Amino acid sequence: MTRAERVALLGPAIVAHIERSVAAAPPPTPELIDALRPILTNPAKRRTPPADSAPAAA
Repeated sequence: MTRAERVALLGPAIVAHIERSVAAAPPPTPELIDALRPILTNPAKRRTPPADSAPAAA
């Protein structure tokens, strides 16, 4: 979606509010980026559980 489409759909005041909120938010930590990377790069696939996790209950 282009910026013009967002403005047409939401209105300029809402888009400006969103932009101010995003600008005020702190940057993500490296740990958060590492945690989100698998979800954002391959959202359709399931993540494999860590090797040290317990098996799922039957």
